[in-house]
Amino acid sequence: MPARSRPLPLSGWTVLSLRPRGQHDSLRAAAARAGARTLALSMQAVVPIAKTAAQRALAAALAADLVVFTSPNAVRMAAALHPLRARRGQRWLAVGAGTRRALRSAGIVADAPRRMDSEGLLDLPALAELHGKTLGLITGQGGRGLLEPALRARGAQVTRADVYARVGVALAPARLAALEASLRQPQRVLLALTSAEALAELLAQTALPGLRKVSVIAASGRLAQLAKAAGFDRVVIAASARPAAILGAAVAACG
Repeated sequence: MPARSRPLPLSGWTVLSLRPRGQHDSLRAAAARAGARTLALSMQAVVPIAKTAAQRALAAALAADLVVFTSPNAVRMAAALHPLRARRGQRWLAVGAGTRRALRSAGIVADAPRRMDSEGLLDLPALAELHGKTLGLITGQGGRGLLEPALRARGAQVTRADVYARVGVALAPARLAALEASLRQPQRVLLALTSAEALAELLAQTALPGLRKVSVIAASGRLAQLAKAAGFDRVVIAASARPAAILGAAVAACG
């Protein structure tokens, strides 16, 4: 008799993805490998900034001694506005592995921290002493609030280029109905939390019973604190925002 295959650790679980519209695939694949289904709840969409204003700021940021990208979205939107070419002596940095891969696809070699968030980026030796240096910060509107003030406090002359914005998206009635159905068993639901803004949009749009009873897998300590402040009791902190890290933390805590 053939041996029975062991069930996957998150069989029967649902992962709520709050990634922007069209960006759920990586999390969905990671969830499927653990046996979970994914319910995509896009609370935001990524849209480009007005071209003329963004191009002017971007050109100045790309001429700096150090160039910092805060997300794959920033890389994609910047590359659509201006050729990405490193000049001699220039240092390019990425907030995490996904951003570094996006830069590599554009032909740029960049460094990224092991801890993939603003705090990890600030721990890189290249950003330890910035007096007299120019730094281009290429990001999205409203994001990475900790980073810019910290860089200026270290003496950097920061040129910020906002190349995209996140706009709120209303949940379709069918998505709300699917969420309500999932929340009939909140003890088998995981919320993958990688954005404070997306969480705020979700809570503004629904007050479904059971939502705050789900397990939250937060991509950072800051997001974990926000989730607890919003009334979620079951909160786990993942090593990073990478889908593999989110699902790894979920399996360790709940599988």
